[in-house]
Amino acid sequence: MKKLTRGDSEKKLQTLNKFDPTNAYNSSVTVKKPVTSYEKFQAWMINEGSRKIFTVSWIVIHALIFSMAFLNYFFSDNLNGPRQTFGMTYVFARSAAVVLHFDAAVILFPVCRNLVSIVRQTPLNNVISFDENIEFHKAIGWSLLFFTIVHTVSHWVNFYRLAVAKNGGVLMWLQLNFATGPGLTGYVMLISLFIMVATATQKARRAHFNRFWYLHHLFIPFFGAWAFHGAFCMIQPDREPKCSDIASFWKYWIASGTIYIGERVLREIRARQTTYISKVVMHPSKVVEIQIKKNNITTKAGQYIFLCCPEVSIWQWHPFTLTSTPEEDYISVHIRVVGDFTEALAKKLGCNFEEEAKLRKKNRDRIKSQYDGIDISSDNPELQKVLPRVMVDGPFGSASEDVFKFEVAMLVGAGIGVTPFASILKSIWYRVTYPKKSTKLRKVYFFWICRDYDSFEWFQSLLLAIEEQDIQQFIEIHTYLTGRLRHSEVGNIHVNDDGNVKDTITGLRSPTQFGRPNWDKIFSNMREQHPASDVGVFFCGPKPLGKQIHTKCNLWSQGFEDGTRFYFGKGKF
Repeated sequence: MKKLTRGDSEKKLQTLNKFDPTNAYNSSVTVKKPVTSYEKFQAWMINEGSRKIFTVSWIVIHALIFSMAFLNYFFSDNLNGPRQTFGMTYVFARSAAVVLHFDAAVILFPVCRNLVSIVRQTPLNNVISFDENIEFHKAIGWSLLFFTIVHTVSHWVNFYRLAVAKNGGVLMWLQLNFATGPGLTGYVMLISLFIMVATATQKARRAHFNRFWYLHHLFIPFFGAWAFHGAFCMIQPDREPKCSDIASFWKYWIASGTIYIGERVLREIRARQTTYISKVVMHPSKVVEIQIKKNNITTKAGQYIFLCCPEVSIWQWHPFTLTSTPEEDYISVHIRVVGDFTEALAKKLGCNFEEEAKLRKKNRDRIKSQYDGIDISSDNPELQKVLPRVMVDGPFGSASEDVFKFEVAMLVGAGIGVTPFASILKSIWYRVTYPKKSTKLRKVYFFWICRDYDSFEWFQSLLLAIEEQDIQQFIEIHTYLTGRLRHSEVGNIHVNDDGNVKDTITGLRSPTQFGRPNWDKIFSNMREQHPASDVGVFFCGPKPLGKQIHTKCNLWSQGFEDGTRFYFGKGKF
């Protein structure tokens, strides 16, 4: 960034607004829809097809596994005794168990992030969206819960029928549940699974992330109990050998389990490599920039890392998007201080946001603009000696790193969701200014949507530097302020708005728009300016806005050969 902010260059105003600078809510926009069935199919395949086909295929596979298992246990001539004793619930219980074994064999693969980062760079990523790995993990978890309930309820009925057949009553039913190997291990698994699911729901996870993180490790006793659950041969077949090869869980779990354990070992190896914090910058809006030095780490723009600070917690690893570029000799992250972990980390780093105004006033001669952060690590040499140790795992791939695969890119960030685009915008600037690597990109549109006036501050220095040096007009920047301005802010805008070409709020040449973007107008203009092009639309921010932009990508994509296609990608951890 020193290179970006150093020196003057020939400036030329961007030809920004082929885009309508106003919200244009009343403007009518007509969508040119696909006509033939083939065009509709092609348009559907752009963003939805492969994901929907994979989802349907996954459901069909589950149905086939359950059906084949059901037919086997219903017609097998070696299971006449169990069927006569327990009835159909025995068939349902065993069939559900087969599906559960299949889910257990797969559920760890999506959280093997190194594996996902590797396979997402292969052509297989065009068929399976590996960026949805966490959603896939959640889907398998819900499947585990459903078939666990089927399996458990069926066995409750089986135990009841066995107790009735032997005149054991309620006491025998309780003994079968809690005084037998299958019963005890089953309840360990059941309780562990219910706790993991309850604390992993979105509302519970966001409210108490630490609780989710620790309790999700109940998967260890869950799988441990499962390894012995089928080894007791409680319900026996009719013929010998009755109990051979019954503890077969390891056969299903061995592949994903081995890879997952390998990834955890790799994390420990990485954690022990020499890593230190070289710089801490306190930005406005309670944002902390941490620059980290680590040997033997290779990154790409748009990737993310897991960060651990042992002085805060040795067990907690949190994902953060990289804001540095591969061209820089350090890695950096920008962290919004909003939760227990980030507050504790900021305190360990020496950040005191209550004193921010005083620090900024004290350093006003050293700060280039009101948007720059304060390097508290250099301001306080003693702090440099006591900065905490951090451990870094990664980097890992995400959808944002695919930006260089497209001719035209739309980057949409909301609030702190701009962090992945800090790395991408800087990397684009490097590639255009120092073209060592060829790139398909020929135009980038960056949309930043913020709710309040203060949220613009911390990211402005980067945007100002990029706009200052963007001689070829390669990047267009569009900022939107969606919240209401305070009276003091309105007065400040009115006083400073003296007809300059630079925006009063941001200092950029592109004007700040007030209100929400009119996405129909934006996509319509984008299609007019870039006909017959593949446009990558990359988003990071709140889920409702992401869903809206995803819908617009589907609506405005054209399936025919000379049409404009919008490929949606969302940053996910």
